[in-house]
Amino acid sequence: MEKVIYLNNLFDLYSSLLTEKQQIYFKEYYFNNLSYTEISEKYQISRNACFKQLKIIEQKLLDFEEKLKLDYKKQKINAILNNIDNKKVKKELENLF
Repeated sequence: MEKVIYLNNLFDLYSSLLTEKQQIYFKEYYFNNLSYTEISEKYQISRNACFKQLKIIEQKLLDFEEKLKLDYKKQKINAILNNIDNKKVKKELENLF
């Protein structure tokens, strides 16, 4: 479950770096809870091709995070925001997201 949440966070950050088909397959599997078989039937690809594509997508998301570290930086910024006492400053910084 933790892995799914992490991959969804990465998808939110990096989905624009994936192809349109990769975005569709990811959404079908992780958001719509379709199985490999259901996706393969819907898009007329083999079950194995679906499985491979999802593994490629997962690896790409992990590679993007390894290089760009946007999720890591977002978590650090949120931790800093949680420690800010000045509500006006905190609100302005939160609006940057």
